[in-house]
Amino acid sequence: MRLYCFAHSGGSAAEYVRWGDDLPDIEVWGVQLPGRGSRLDDPPYTRVGPLVEDLVEQTGFREPFAFFGHSLGALLAYETARTLRERGLTGPQRLLLSACPAPHRPRGLPPIHHLGDEELFHAIQSRYASLPDEILEDPEMRAIVMASHRCDFELVDGYRHVPGEPLDLPLHVFGGIGDRLTAGELGQWRQHGRGGFSLDLLPGGHFYLREQRAALLGLVRAALGGNRRTGESPVDALSHYL
Repeated sequence: MRLYCFAHSGGSAAEYVRWGDDLPDIEVWGVQLPGRGSRLDDPPYTRVGPLVEDLVEQTGFREPFAFFGHSLGALLAYETARTLRERGLTGPQRLLLSACPAPHRPRGLPPIHHLGDEELFHAIQSRYASLPDEILEDPEMRAIVMASHRCDFELVDGYRHVPGEPLDLPLHVFGGIGDRLTAGELGQWRQHGRGGFSLDLLPGGHFYLREQRAALLGLVRAALGGNRRTGESPVDALSHYL
Protein backbone atom coordinates (compact mmCIF):
# COMPACT_ATOMS: atom_id res chain seq x y z
CA MET A 1 0.00 0.00 0.00
CA ARG A 2 1.25 3.46 -0.91
CA LEU A 3 -0.03 6.48 1.05
CA TYR A 4 0.08 9.85 -0.74
CA CYS A 5 0.00 12.68 1.81
CA PHE A 6 -1.24 16.23 1.12
CA ALA A 7 -0.11 19.01 3.46
CA HIS A 8 -1.97 21.92 5.06
CA SER A 9 -1.96 25.53 3.87
CA GLY A 10 1.61 26.77 3.64
CA GLY A 11 2.91 23.28 4.40
CA SER A 12 5.15 20.96 2.42
CA ALA A 13 5.89 17.28 1.96
CA ALA A 14 8.38 17.58 4.83
CA GLU A 15 5.40 17.35 7.22
CA TYR A 16 5.35 13.61 6.54
CA VAL A 17 9.08 12.87 6.29
CA ARG A 18 9.14 10.67 9.42
CA TRP A 19 5.85 8.88 8.95
CA GLY A 20 7.48 5.98 7.12
CA ASP A 21 9.39 5.11 10.31
CA ASP A 22 6.13 4.22 12.06
CA LEU A 23 4.36 2.68 9.05
CA PRO A 24 6.77 -0.11 8.09
CA ASP A 25 4.34 -1.90 5.76
CA ILE A 26 3.28 1.28 3.91
CA GLU A 27 5.18 3.51 1.48
CA VAL A 28 4.69 7.15 2.48
CA TRP A 29 4.85 9.71 -0.34
CA GLY A 30 4.58 13.43 0.35
CA VAL A 31 2.89 15.45 -2.40
CA GLN A 32 5.07 18.52 -2.93
CA LEU A 33 3.05 21.38 -4.38
CA PRO A 34 4.76 24.15 -6.36
CA GLY A 35 5.88 27.24 -4.50
CA ARG A 36 7.32 25.54 -1.43
CA GLY A 37 10.12 23.23 -0.31
CA SER A 38 12.10 21.76 -3.17
CA ARG A 39 9.70 23.47 -5.62
CA LEU A 40 9.99 26.94 -4.12
CA ASP A 41 10.76 28.55 -7.49
CA ASP A 42 7.81 26.95 -9.32
CA PRO A 43 4.75 29.19 -9.81
CA PRO A 44 2.09 28.30 -7.22
CA TYR A 45 -1.58 27.73 -7.91
CA THR A 46 -4.39 29.88 -6.54
CA ARG A 47 -7.35 27.79 -7.74
CA VAL A 48 -8.15 24.22 -6.74
CA GLY A 49 -9.44 23.08 -10.14
CA PRO A 50 -6.30 23.74 -12.23
CA LEU A 51 -4.06 22.45 -9.43
CA VAL A 52 -5.88 19.13 -9.21
CA GLU A 53 -6.14 18.76 -12.99
CA ASP A 54 -2.37 19.21 -13.38
CA LEU A 55 -1.64 16.93 -10.44
CA VAL A 56 -3.65 14.12 -12.05
CA GLU A 57 -2.00 14.71 -15.42
CA GLN A 58 1.53 14.75 -14.05
CA THR A 59 1.35 12.01 -11.42
CA GLY A 60 1.17 8.28 -11.93
CA PHE A 61 -0.40 7.02 -8.71
CA ARG A 62 0.86 3.47 -8.24
CA GLU A 63 -1.69 0.92 -7.09
CA PRO A 64 -2.78 0.07 -4.52
CA PHE A 65 -2.85 3.49 -2.88
CA ALA A 66 -4.71 5.73 -0.47
CA PHE A 67 -4.75 9.47 0.20
CA PHE A 68 -4.19 11.31 3.47
CA GLY A 69 -4.78 15.05 3.67
CA HIS A 70 -4.65 17.52 6.53
CA SER A 71 -6.71 20.74 6.43
CA LEU A 72 -6.33 22.14 2.89
CA GLY A 73 -4.63 18.84 2.05
CA ALA A 74 -7.84 16.95 2.85
CA LEU A 75 -9.74 19.11 0.38
CA LEU A 76 -7.09 18.52 -2.30
CA ALA A 77 -7.07 14.76 -1.62
CA TYR A 78 -10.86 14.64 -2.00
CA GLU A 79 -10.91 16.66 -5.22
CA THR A 80 -8.03 14.60 -6.65
CA ALA A 81 -10.00 11.42 -5.99
CA ARG A 82 -13.03 12.92 -7.75
CA THR A 83 -10.95 13.98 -10.76
CA LEU A 84 -9.42 10.51 -11.08
CA ARG A 85 -12.94 9.06 -11.13
CA GLU A 86 -14.15 11.58 -13.71
CA ARG A 87 -11.29 10.61 -16.01
CA GLY A 88 -11.95 6.90 -15.64
CA LEU A 89 -8.64 6.35 -13.82
CA THR A 90 -8.01 4.16 -10.81
CA GLY A 91 -8.54 6.09 -7.61
CA PRO A 92 -7.48 5.62 -4.01
CA GLN A 93 -8.82 2.68 -2.06
CA ARG A 94 -9.44 4.91 0.95
CA LEU A 95 -9.52 8.59 1.84
CA LEU A 96 -8.07 9.68 5.17
CA LEU A 97 -9.15 13.27 5.88
CA SER A 98 -7.93 15.40 8.76
CA ALA A 99 -9.06 18.69 10.34
CA CYS A 100 -11.08 19.91 7.38
CA PRO A 101 -14.79 20.78 7.12
CA ALA A 102 -16.84 18.78 4.64
CA PRO A 103 -16.47 20.37 1.19
CA HIS A 104 -20.11 21.38 0.82
CA ARG A 105 -20.05 23.34 4.06
CA PRO A 106 -19.39 27.11 4.08
CA ARG A 107 -16.08 27.72 5.82
CA GLY A 108 -17.43 30.42 8.10
CA LEU A 109 -14.14 32.33 8.15
CA PRO A 110 -13.40 35.65 6.41
CA PRO A 111 -10.87 35.62 3.53
CA ILE A 112 -7.33 36.53 4.55
CA HIS A 113 -5.25 35.88 1.42
CA HIS A 114 -5.32 39.59 0.49
CA LEU A 115 -3.56 40.69 3.70
CA GLY A 116 0.00 42.00 3.81
CA ASP A 117 2.75 39.80 5.22
CA GLU A 118 2.62 41.00 8.82
CA GLU A 119 -1.19 41.11 8.94
CA LEU A 120 -1.39 37.63 7.38
CA PHE A 121 1.07 36.29 9.93
CA HIS A 122 -1.06 37.56 12.82
CA ALA A 123 -4.26 36.25 11.20
CA ILE A 124 -2.76 32.76 10.87
CA GLN A 125 -1.49 32.85 14.44
CA SER A 126 -4.89 33.88 15.79
CA ARG A 127 -6.55 30.96 14.00
CA TYR A 128 -3.98 28.18 14.27
CA ALA A 129 -0.94 29.35 16.34
CA SER A 130 1.17 27.31 13.92
CA LEU A 131 4.07 29.64 13.06
CA PRO A 132 7.26 30.31 15.04
CA ASP A 133 7.67 33.91 16.21
CA GLU A 134 11.10 34.07 14.53
CA ILE A 135 9.35 34.41 11.16
CA LEU A 136 7.92 37.76 12.18
CA GLU A 137 11.37 39.04 13.11
CA ASP A 138 12.99 38.12 9.77
CA PRO A 139 11.41 40.08 6.87
CA GLU A 140 13.03 37.91 4.18
CA MET A 141 11.91 34.66 5.74
CA ARG A 142 8.49 36.13 6.49
CA ALA A 143 8.02 37.08 2.83
CA ILE A 144 8.85 33.54 1.66
CA VAL A 145 6.63 31.81 4.23
CA MET A 146 3.72 34.19 3.76
CA ALA A 147 3.86 33.80 -0.02
CA SER A 148 3.08 30.09 0.16
CA HIS A 149 0.43 30.63 2.84
CA ARG A 150 -1.19 33.42 0.83
CA CYS A 151 -1.55 31.26 -2.28
CA ASP A 152 -2.95 28.37 -0.29
CA PHE A 153 -5.46 30.55 1.54
CA GLU A 154 -6.53 31.90 -1.83
CA LEU A 155 -7.12 28.28 -2.88
CA VAL A 156 -9.37 27.85 0.15
CA ASP A 157 -11.08 31.25 -0.10
CA GLY A 158 -11.92 30.71 -3.78
CA TYR A 159 -13.10 27.10 -3.49
CA ARG A 160 -16.71 26.28 -4.36
CA HIS A 161 -17.92 22.72 -4.08
CA VAL A 162 -19.58 21.25 -7.18
CA PRO A 163 -22.16 18.62 -6.10
CA GLY A 164 -21.73 15.14 -7.49
CA GLU A 165 -22.08 11.44 -6.71
CA PRO A 166 -20.40 10.27 -3.51
CA LEU A 167 -17.10 8.45 -3.91
CA ASP A 168 -17.33 4.66 -3.79
CA LEU A 169 -14.71 4.21 -1.10
CA PRO A 170 -14.36 4.39 2.68
CA LEU A 171 -13.76 7.75 4.36
CA HIS A 172 -11.76 7.95 7.58
CA VAL A 173 -11.96 11.38 9.20
CA PHE A 174 -9.74 12.67 12.01
CA GLY A 175 -9.67 15.84 14.08
CA GLY A 176 -8.39 17.49 17.24
CA ILE A 177 -10.65 17.72 20.25
CA GLY A 178 -9.50 21.31 20.81
CA ASP A 179 -9.93 22.43 17.21
CA ARG A 180 -12.76 24.77 16.24
CA LEU A 181 -14.21 22.01 14.02
CA THR A 182 -16.72 19.96 16.00
CA ALA A 183 -17.40 16.25 15.66
CA GLY A 184 -20.75 17.15 14.09
CA GLU A 185 -19.09 19.27 11.43
CA LEU A 186 -16.45 16.66 10.66
CA GLY A 187 -19.16 14.00 10.55
CA GLN A 188 -20.74 15.69 7.53
CA TRP A 189 -17.99 14.14 5.40
CA ARG A 190 -20.11 10.99 5.64
CA GLN A 191 -22.28 12.03 2.72
CA HIS A 192 -19.31 12.22 0.35
CA GLY A 193 -18.48 8.51 0.42
CA ARG A 194 -20.46 5.30 0.41
CA GLY A 195 -17.93 2.66 1.27
CA GLY A 196 -17.98 3.10 5.04
CA PHE A 197 -17.22 5.96 7.40
CA SER A 198 -15.26 6.47 10.61
CA LEU A 199 -14.50 9.51 12.75
CA ASP A 200 -11.77 9.72 15.38
CA LEU A 201 -10.86 12.71 17.55
CA LEU A 202 -7.52 13.03 19.32
CA PRO A 203 -6.32 15.48 21.98
CA GLY A 204 -5.01 18.76 20.61
CA GLY A 205 -5.98 21.60 18.34
CA HIS A 206 -5.83 22.06 14.59
CA PHE A 207 -2.32 20.60 14.44
CA TYR A 208 -3.04 17.71 16.77
CA LEU A 209 -1.25 15.41 14.26
CA ARG A 210 2.13 16.73 15.43
CA GLU A 211 1.46 16.21 19.13
CA GLN A 212 -0.37 12.92 18.63
CA ARG A 213 1.65 11.46 15.78
CA ALA A 214 1.96 7.96 17.26
CA ALA A 215 -1.76 7.75 18.06
CA LEU A 216 -2.78 9.08 14.66
CA LEU A 217 -0.47 6.71 12.79
CA GLY A 218 -1.92 3.85 14.77
CA LEU A 219 -5.33 4.80 13.41
CA VAL A 220 -3.88 5.22 9.91
CA ARG A 221 -2.29 1.78 10.13
CA ALA A 222 -5.60 0.26 11.24
CA ALA A 223 -7.51 2.00 8.44
CA LEU A 224 -5.12 0.73 5.77
CA GLY A 225 -4.41 -2.68 7.26
CA GLY A 226 -7.45 -4.29 5.68
CA ASN A 227 -6.09 -3.70 2.20
CA ARG A 228 -3.15 -6.10 2.40
CA ARG A 229 -3.78 -9.47 0.77
CA THR A 230 -3.13 -12.62 2.75
CA GLY A 231 0.47 -13.74 2.34
CA GLU A 232 1.66 -10.42 0.91
CA SER A 233 4.96 -9.38 2.44
CA PRO A 234 5.26 -5.78 3.71
CA VAL A 235 7.39 -3.38 1.68
CA ASP A 236 10.27 -1.47 3.18
CA ALA A 237 9.43 1.92 4.69
CA LEU A 238 10.19 4.71 2.26
CA SER A 239 9.66 8.46 2.15
CA HIS A 240 9.24 9.96 -1.29
CA TYR A 241 8.40 13.36 -2.71
CA LEU A 242 6.57 14.23 -5.90
